[in-house]
Amino acid sequence: MRYREGMNVQAYILIQTGVGKASSVAHAIAAIPGVTLAEGITGPYDVIMRAEAATMEDFGRLILSKVQAVPGITRTLTCPVTG
Repeated sequence: MRYREGMNVQAYILIQTGVGKASSVAHAIAAIPGVTLAEGITGPYDVIMRAEAATMEDFGRLILSKVQAVPGITRTLTCPVTG
């Protein structure tokens, strides 16, 4: 996948949620600026999201901090895109 101009940091984030919370978590995450994908999945994680930002600092400050504040999330795993 190509990086959009000015978006130098991209990552997938796998999210575990409380029972019955996956749909509400995915909807809340989809509304966060910088999030390009948020969908429910099956397996050990309940939601997968993809996000992008101009810098790693922006990624942490603008995206990760907002994602981790969403009610219903119990664990996250961030997987940076390398190319």
